[in-house]
Order: sequence, then structure tokens, then C-alpha cells
Amino acid sequence: MNKRGIPYVWGGTSDRGYDCSGLMLRAYEKAGIDLPRTAREQYGAFSRKISWNDLEPGDLVFFSNLGHVGMISKPGYMVHAPRSGDVVKEEKLSDWRRQAFVGAVRPDPKGVRQWEKQLEQRREPISANLTATL
Repeated sequence: MNKRGIPYVWGGTSDRGYDCSGLMLRAYEKAGIDLPRTAREQYGAFSRKISWNDLEPGDLVFFSNLGHVGMISKPGYMVHAPRSGDVVKEEKLSDWRRQAFVGAVRPDPKGVRQWEKQLEQRREPISANLTATL
């Protein structure tokens, strides 16, 4: 909440400016939880999804085909970095947000460890013995 008023900056992850996922990345980093960088990756890092009716403060909420993320600040409200030309702010969850809602996650260290394991597997070199067949 103390980041309210800081300008939106695409790709931003500092007090010079934040984008939506950069703000969530830094907020959870302060809590000792490392998140992936983008909203889509943040959503995918956790297998347990939270429904609209079960949202709690701290939950990450995703909208518009995973193109935007915010954090529940109190019942019925979220804090987020909305768009270019705007600033980090708290906003009431509107009917429009409800319609654009994709899902939510409740980040925890276990979920992030699972995400890190997936990333490690992706980084492993591919065997040189693989051959393509037609």
C-alpha cells in the first residue's frame, strides 16, 4: 500500500515505476516469496486457484486473459498498477472487473518451489541423441 502514487512504467519493478506484475513481484519479495516476472507466469506458478467469492487480502487476482494482475488489499478492493499514464492505486472491484476476472491465486512458498522446479526442468539441456523422423 505504501507504493500508491508511484507511476506505472511498463516493465517497471522499482520505486521509479511499476507495472502490474512488477508490483506483485516486489510485494511478495518483501514477504520472502519469489514470484515469476509476468502476470501469466505468476498465475501459472500455483496449481490451486481461488474463486471470486473466496478472495482474501494478499490474493493475486488476474484479469483480461492474464494480461493484468492486482492484489486484494481488503474485501472488495485491490491494489494494482493499472496502465500507462496512471499510478499505483487501490481500486474497488467493480462489475467490469468481475466480468474480466480470469482467476486468483494465494501465493505460498510451496507453490513457488513447484514453479522453480518446472523452470529448472526447462533449462536442462536436450539430449544430443534425439532425432526427428517424418
